[in-house]
Amino acid sequence: MEITLAGLGSRAIAGLLDLTIEVFLLIGALLIFSAFGGNSSGFVVAGLLVLAFLVLFGYFVLFEVLNRGRTPGKMAVGLRVVRIDGGPVGFIPSAVRNLLRLVDGWDLLTLILCPIGTIAVVATRENQRLGDLAAGTVVSRERFVQPRYAAPRPSAMGPPVAVGWDVSAITPDELITVRRFLERRTSLAYHARLHLADEIAVRLRPKVVGADPSWPSEPFLEAVAAAKTGRV
Repeated sequence: MEITLAGLGSRAIAGLLDLTIEVFLLIGALLIFSAFGGNSSGFVVAGLLVLAFLVLFGYFVLFEVLNRGRTPGKMAVGLRVVRIDGGPVGFIPSAVRNLLRLVDGWDLLTLILCPIGTIAVVATRENQRLGDLAAGTVVSRERFVQPRYAAPRPSAMGPPVAVGWDVSAITPDELITVRRFLERRTSLAYHARLHLADEIAVRLRPKVVGADPSWPSEPFLEAVAAAKTGRV
């Protein structure tokens, strides 16, 4: 599987977004603690510590395992954690890579060590921080697939026929342009194909006498090419 690796910049943005969410979650935990009196009750303190651990550690593992390698921050910038072979990350690799955030500084508790992880990402061939190296994971870019549209299809009535059209004003160079478009149109993206067909047709319509102006651009160009080459 081909993997497009994420760079330091996009990873840093995703990390900052996730750390910001963690801060708000921790603030919420403190508010919950305060709501219970904030006293020296052992159960309350223990509960707060467990909640803080779940936020600092469980946040990343939970999202990476259950959301196909994507934390909210990674989703926002189009990244995901995957195994080095491109497969989905499991619990153990995710746990390993996120425990090592404490070492390479990509964690709220050890941000002062952030240069360690940053240098690792820049220096390693697969853009891996220490946690990735230990867990056998990489951070990849999502592939944003543009919606696919059906290519324009010929009319059910068959190929366009330019009966009675006068195409004598079409120059040889213009005919070459039309032919080149028709030859490579299937390799073009849908919107680019429509735009280019319209652009050529707009230039040629005034030169074609007898053409029906309601014809779509592609059938019009097909008919012009057919008429110009004497196949009508």
